[in-house]
Amino acid sequence: MRLRLFFTLLFAGVSSLVLAQKAGDWDQKPTIHTSGFLDLFYVYDFNQPKRTGRQPFLYNHNRHNEFNINLGLIKLNLEHSKYRANFSLHAGTYGNDNYASEPGLLKSVFEANIGISLNEKNNLWLDAGIMPSHIGFESAISMDNWTLTRSLLAENSPYFLSGAKLTFNPNEKWELAGLILNGWQRIQRLEGNSLPSFGTQMKFSPNESTTLNWSAFIGTDDPDQLRRMRYFNNFYGQFQLTDRFGLITGFDFGAQQVIKGSFDYDIWLSPVIIAQFSIDQRWKAAMRAEYYQDQKGILIPTETRNGFRTTGLSMNLDYRPSAFLICRIEGRRMTSEDAIFDTKTSTSRKNFIIGASLAIRFS
Repeated sequence: MRLRLFFTLLFAGVSSLVLAQKAGDWDQKPTIHTSGFLDLFYVYDFNQPKRTGRQPFLYNHNRHNEFNINLGLIKLNLEHSKYRANFSLHAGTYGNDNYASEPGLLKSVFEANIGISLNEKNNLWLDAGIMPSHIGFESAISMDNWTLTRSLLAENSPYFLSGAKLTFNPNEKWELAGLILNGWQRIQRLEGNSLPSFGTQMKFSPNESTTLNWSAFIGTDDPDQLRRMRYFNNFYGQFQLTDRFGLITGFDFGAQQVIKGSFDYDIWLSPVIIAQFSIDQRWKAAMRAEYYQDQKGILIPTETRNGFRTTGLSMNLDYRPSAFLICRIEGRRMTSEDAIFDTKTSTSRKNFIIGASLAIRFS
């Protein structure tokens, strides 16, 4: 009943804000853009796992000894001073792994959202639909990330969300957002769960070289009868320290009730640091150090004594002959407390891979 009242008041408020704006602004003709992205990859896992899919806790470039498409998408984007829309369809191993729980054709929808400006300054927007997650500094578009593979932190937090998002930019330095969602990386709400989830975001960019961000999630990924509340925080800072050297530091911290109604919580956490160096206009190198601890298997169940306690180190080399094309190679080593990485015959505490990618963006 309270949620129904909330949505009624929200709709009334949005309607009054929209109607108060000048009618002529809405008559301008929108612009429509088409674009696409294609990421082809090959990864060799020196553990030589039996399965083609290497690890159950990775969702990008997660195939062994196989040439494949990580992500291919076609996007339609509409832009207007008072409204906007995005619609894109995708294919590839990223979609197969991340959208496995979604039904039918929803697996093929990468993005589908509509936004509307709520004031004359166009700094207050309401967007609704399937949209990129407000959590983290790494996206599904590999070209936009400093490393080829994603950090453990990014792989085990939402890449996409479904719901409504209210965004306010009081000035050029601040961005504030509140979200109401269908759940933790879900398009369709989990069967048996009647509770919506919520999110917040605060982003501060004091200058062109620095971005500080705090994103949060409150909700559940259980049906009502088992409902364990989940509280999650993502912090990161991105710093361009010189013309050639940049740094990203990130930290995830989450807590989930042990059982419904409990005051005891299982926690997981993950720090990460990424350094990038521009060798020249076309060549860049990056190094990443990370740690992920999920002893109780909230997000990464292992059924081992110490759970998932893994340290990772990777090195990346990028060649970008054009703003639209990038060639990448990466070596990545992970070491865990327990033997959790598949091999030909059993499991191992260590894992090393070399991956390569050729990605292009077109419009």
